[in-house]
Amino acid sequence: MEKERFSITDLAEQFQVTSRTIRFYEDKGLITPSREGLTRIYSRSDRARLKLILRGRRLGFSLQDIKKMIDLYDPAEGSTEQLNYTLGKCKEQLEKLKVQRQDINEAIDELEDSISDLEDYLKNGAPAELKAEKKLA
Repeated sequence: MEKERFSITDLAEQFQVTSRTIRFYEDKGLITPSREGLTRIYSRSDRARLKLILRGRRLGFSLQDIKKMIDLYDPAEGSTEQLNYTLGKCKEQLEKLKVQRQDINEAIDELEDSISDLEDYLKNGAPAELKAEKKLA
């Protein structure tokens, strides 16, 4: 039988995050554990929300977007609005990541060219085009 209640330590260990991280998401209103005295008690719903939050952060979504995705869930009315919003945000994030990947690929190409030029210079002295320019002068 699956566990119904979790301590902050249980969740921190399960998701490999700190208790401070979980309290941060609680402070932002993303998860709302109950309390028994000073002890936070997290439900299966809180656990599921934390899992979604961490996945959303890993994919680069803002906390505001994640909160809206979670808050739009309404089991009584279906989840069409939530799914449409999430789909739109996923498409936006995919486009952002593709642009970042292109920027990274260009930076890698430039660095590889620079490294090659520097290695050639260190191995052979001045690059061939500089030697040719000196001969013409």
